[in-house]
Amino acid sequence: MSPRSARAMVRGLYAITPEVADTGLLVRQVSAALDGGARLVQYRNKNGSAALRVEQARALKAVCSARGAPLIVNDHLDLALEIDADGVHLGREDGAASAARQALGPYKLVGISCYGSIERARAAQREGADHVAFGSFFASRVKPGAVKAPIALLAQAKAELEVPIVAIGGITSENGGALVDAGADALAVISAIFDAPDIAASAARFGPLFGSTR
Repeated sequence: MSPRSARAMVRGLYAITPEVADTGLLVRQVSAALDGGARLVQYRNKNGSAALRVEQARALKAVCSARGAPLIVNDHLDLALEIDADGVHLGREDGAASAARQALGPYKLVGISCYGSIERARAAQREGADHVAFGSFFASRVKPGAVKAPIALLAQAKAELEVPIVAIGGITSENGGALVDAGADALAVISAIFDAPDIAASAARFGPLFGSTR
């Protein structure tokens, strides 16, 4: 896969995993999200042990590979390398895009959280990131204290950057359309998918926002 092809995979519904200690349950939840049309998955576990993260990441890598969906590991470059994940996503305290790119090589995905900063996004692109994430755009249960980003930032980023743009933070199928219209290539979602009684159905409601009923 070329770097350009890898970038092209950052489109549509981007499912970010909830904190679940039961690996079997997490696999079933992610499988349902993929059934509903999620295009890529980020494994995010802030509180689990290192052993649990390895177990869960390996299990999710198998599921995602079977479905043709990239698995991106949040925060932990070492874990991404250990399980041969399809990429890594790094926040402000998680290291530089350049270091991740050097470690992962040219064909893996490197995403960077840019919050509300176009300057951080420009730097991330220069350092080798192939997608950037902005947010929070709406109130988020997962990060209730997150600083809000203006929707107009997405249009600015779309005009200036060459890499795909991910929007995150309190996104639902009802409010996500405005973000796609403003320039988001992908919508990163946790609660609106995984808190729903029917995960697949909830994920499917995002498809039409991208011009697809998948």
